[in-house]
Amino acid sequence: MSVLVLADHDLGALSPATARVVGAVSELGPVDVLVVADDPTAIAQSASALSGVAKVLTAKGSSLADGLETLLSTLTVRYHYVVASAGSVGKDVMPRLAAKLDLMPVTDVVAIHGPNSFDRPIYAGNAVQTVTDNQARHILTIRASAFRPAASGNAAPIEAIDSSVVSAASLIASHSTESDTPDLATAQIVVGGGVALGSAENFQLIETLAKKLGAAIGATRAAVDAGYAPNDWQVGQTGKIIAPDLYIAIGISGALQHLAGIQGAKKIVAINTDPEAPLVKLADVALIGDLFEIIPQLLTELDSKIP
Repeated sequence: MSVLVLADHDLGALSPATARVVGAVSELGPVDVLVVADDPTAIAQSASALSGVAKVLTAKGSSLADGLETLLSTLTVRYHYVVASAGSVGKDVMPRLAAKLDLMPVTDVVAIHGPNSFDRPIYAGNAVQTVTDNQARHILTIRASAFRPAASGNAAPIEAIDSSVVSAASLIASHSTESDTPDLATAQIVVGGGVALGSAENFQLIETLAKKLGAAIGATRAAVDAGYAPNDWQVGQTGKIIAPDLYIAIGISGALQHLAGIQGAKKIVAINTDPEAPLVKLADVALIGDLFEIIPQLLTELDSKIP
């Protein structure tokens, strides 16, 4: 069975989520990757290096949903699976594609048990549903954070398809936070801060600790709404879903919406003054105390261990 993966990319570079999606679906059959961009050359080269990729297809044009839906619908006849990450583009285009093809999409897949059996979270991540999809073709979105990335070292051929993507909409502007920290959705270590930090200036403690650990930075919705952190650092049901090896939650009580975004974390360390906070009870390790005392001590200790 053949698989087409829609590549995620940003600022001319392949997103780390694509490697995880390829790793997730590689057991389903030969994987082709579709790269749609104004200049797909560099992105396609990165995609061709992913293990398990048989071929990379490129098309020039916008990655907005209406144009992608049209292109994907013409390519679907060649594939049994059309797959995207459960990011902003995938969540936008795949339901539209499924509706056009009169198929049921299976969204937010966190485990694949076989050719037509998939796990997906429901009830804000409080339960996992196993879905059996007996359709002739499958439209999937993959929660990239739940899977390990495909290895590199491949050299799949790159083929430009005779099609350009034309969208009725146009992108006016893109706003993102410049950072040298790892991608939040796929990072192995995440340091998250809550509204208890009290100000954007105090939130710099989170940034300092994250940089010392080589970690991504996360924030609760309350911290984002208060202006302490940018929107793209938000973790939770209405933010990014993460599954790091280690999540350090600082000053976060653990609202249900936030817990829904960290269900896949392997280990959780909570720093909080409240021993009864939901996230403290969920954590593997809890440090009860004032974060403004604990974090400086932790940074001092790390400075003595990490040059």
